[in-house]
Amino acid sequence: MTQIFALVDCNSFYCSCERIFRPELKNRPVIVLSNNDGCAIARTKEAKDLGIKMGDPFFKIKSLCQQKNVHVFSSNFSLYTNISDRVMLTLMSLAPRVQVYSVDEAFLDLSGIDHLEEHAHRIKKTILQNVGIPVGVGIAPTKVLAKVANHIAKKSLKANGVVSLMQPKLQDIALSRTPIGDVWGIGRRSAEKLNQLKIYTAKDFRDYTNEWHIQKLLSKVGVQIKHELMGIKCFDLELDIEKKKEIMCSRSFSQAVIDKKSLKECISNYIMDASEKLRKQDSFCTQLAVFARTNPYGDSPQYFMFEIAKLINPTCDTSKLIKLALSLIDKGYRDGYEYKKAGIRLMDFYDSQEYQIDFLEPHDSVQDIKLMQTIDKINLIQGYSVVKSMACGTEDLSWRMNRQFKSPRYTTHWKELKEFY
Repeated sequence: MTQIFALVDCNSFYCSCERIFRPELKNRPVIVLSNNDGCAIARTKEAKDLGIKMGDPFFKIKSLCQQKNVHVFSSNFSLYTNISDRVMLTLMSLAPRVQVYSVDEAFLDLSGIDHLEEHAHRIKKTILQNVGIPVGVGIAPTKVLAKVANHIAKKSLKANGVVSLMQPKLQDIALSRTPIGDVWGIGRRSAEKLNQLKIYTAKDFRDYTNEWHIQKLLSKVGVQIKHELMGIKCFDLELDIEKKKEIMCSRSFSQAVIDKKSLKECISNYIMDASEKLRKQDSFCTQLAVFARTNPYGDSPQYFMFEIAKLINPTCDTSKLIKLALSLIDKGYRDGYEYKKAGIRLMDFYDSQEYQIDFLEPHDSVQDIKLMQTIDKINLIQGYSVVKSMACGTEDLSWRMNRQFKSPRYTTHWKELKEFY
């Protein structure tokens, strides 16, 4: 049986999440900004038509946004992650196998399903009805071709959000209209190398006969991408989620931090977030790094603090990691500097079922682990950081990010639920 892939990709995902609770913004220009309201990281079609590009600094486009009545939002990742989970759960009810590829993309295995395009339209309609997110669906015999099909589905008005490239004739047309730089896995530098071989489109790449030359330029992966464009499957669904080998949490501050207490509260919050992710993937860590730096573009004195510690026994306990992090700050902190960014990194992970401990040194007990799991469950049900360490602080302090245009956490915080009258 021929394997059939579908790629489901949400349209302007972050902006679409904001539109769910602001239906009056339909067909109006919307953008979402990065951390500290730095630059545009998501744009609706209407915003793109105004000339707003991905990565444009907000201070450069602020006047344009005001003139053209562009609706601007600060990043609200708590909301976006929750909406993403809802999209993926819906997809899992519509296909036998689903690979969650990113926060707004998933590959589906539609092998054995009759009337593929009809089913794709059903997927599109169900996600819009159940979650409120518009999507595009691309269908093809390989994952790379499904990417091409999805790209066309989102661009073409005639396609109405669904494109199937199961027929070789349609593949020829689609690949001839796809620049080589738009092919999944072909970056800008790779595209420049291929242009030197007079390969300008995906069809040129597919039909190029010297595979040895392709492998020399792009490695074995380049040849696999070429085979995928030929309809030969090289990449299957990856259903097993690979655990992270390190977890990092770092952010710039809305205003400079000039005292140790604020820096300690900032780092404690980062430890809380990172250790929760550590437990979520059922891992323990044995190494912690803490850093803080001044603004490299400012006129104030410069300093970069970096301290690292190695644990004898692996741990996933937030309180133990916070205690260690605070000791590292005491060691590396210097008065008289204006800290603009700080962060932490957890490293050297062990699976919870495979690590060994030194019984002569402090280690996580069963009670410690159960306590952390209970806190995680409470925070999941009641809302972010309902239960947290006092080291994290109790007030909205200066080190928090600048989010001037942040929308409510409609789906993840009881006090910010949408009210209907």
